[in-house]
Amino acid sequence: MDVRPMMEVVKGAAFDILQAADGCPASLRLGRWLDLYSGTGSVGIEAISRGCSEVHFVEMDPWVISNVLRPNLECTGFLDISVIHPVRVETFLEHADQFVGSNGPFDYISVTPPYTQVDYGTLMAQISKSAIVGEDTFIVVEYPFRTDMLDSCGCLGKIKDRRFGRTHLAIYGPKWAQKKRNSDKTLQNTA
Repeated sequence: MDVRPMMEVVKGAAFDILQAADGCPASLRLGRWLDLYSGTGSVGIEAISRGCSEVHFVEMDPWVISNVLRPNLECTGFLDISVIHPVRVETFLEHADQFVGSNGPFDYISVTPPYTQVDYGTLMAQISKSAIVGEDTFIVVEYPFRTDMLDSCGCLGKIKDRRFGRTHLAIYGPKWAQKKRNSDKTLQNTA
């Protein structure tokens, strides 16, 4: 199978970083999560279990949707607060205005593509110009070793960049989260 879920240690670190950056270490704030290249749905399912009120899953493979993603959502009881988009991520991003609707941009976005099948520069440029991203959005990107990730994604700046063996994790967030992070570092250095 070509479905590769995010490693548990990476996923745990991503959510811990997001929760701290968002100002609520115990859980995520209520909001909408967009899980691009969702596969098994493990990232979006984790988002719901940590407080997100709705998750949109983008997965193009009908077999994965019917035999993996949908059964996982049914098993966890999260199908009723989930929306599955059976399209390619590129198509979803091209038509983001119609998917976003009146709810506006997503609060959180996870990007976990098959490493060798995407150009990260092109993908991140497409995401940054899309209606899915707003001033208060957080983006989690899993990427392979020896891939250069920019320090910003549209109006969002890189908050964290961590390495887990050959896997890397970049988290982009709003200006207020970057300021909070910098003020936390200053407090730690003076203590």
